[in-house]
Amino acid sequence: MGLARKLLAEALGTALLLCVVIGSGVMAERLAGGNVAIALLANTGATVGGLYVLIEVFGPLSGAHFNPAVSAVMAWRGELDRGALLPYVAAQLLGAVVGAWLAHAMFELPILQLSTHLRSGSGQWLAEAIATFGLLLVILLAPSGRASSVVAAYIGAAYWFTSSTSFANPAAAFGRMFSDSFAGIAPASVPGFVAAEMLGAAIAVAAVRHLKPA
Repeated sequence: MGLARKLLAEALGTALLLCVVIGSGVMAERLAGGNVAIALLANTGATVGGLYVLIEVFGPLSGAHFNPAVSAVMAWRGELDRGALLPYVAAQLLGAVVGAWLAHAMFELPILQLSTHLRSGSGQWLAEAIATFGLLLVILLAPSGRASSVVAAYIGAAYWFTSSTSFANPAAAFGRMFSDSFAGIAPASVPGFVAAEMLGAAIAVAAVRHLKPA
């Protein structure tokens, strides 16, 4: 498959993922009656289901990364052409923003927003490093043909065991920056999240080299 088609798949998949995350967050917040635990549970369920389906559908087309940290690791390991890395990341970031806008349009919210939800501090940065470490570990060690289910299950669990609710994805952090909704993150908080996510991904690569030597 040509690079253009792979980039289209990454952009579409990331846009749909952000639609799921942000849209379900808006719906959950509206229906939960102020109960944040119920809202998070609903948001988690939608994300798990959506992520599983999107990986199944787009995996054969582009690898279904939807995540610059995943693409960077795959390029490092030689499983993605290094010349395709920056185009992949650009497609993912563009898709993330479009997904946020589409979620807003569905719920008749202002399309253009910036989040005011501050998510910062050492605990949340550690949580993002752990969340991304676990995600890459699961991806790289998953049995053949099982990545979609194990990744979706891991992210669902990480929504609850991490203090950051497990973004584990620089593109998701970037897209959610443009949504002042339940799932949003303030622009000032994004650099810390992205740095922690990339650190977690790098540690996962090192761990896999020891767990599963070539």
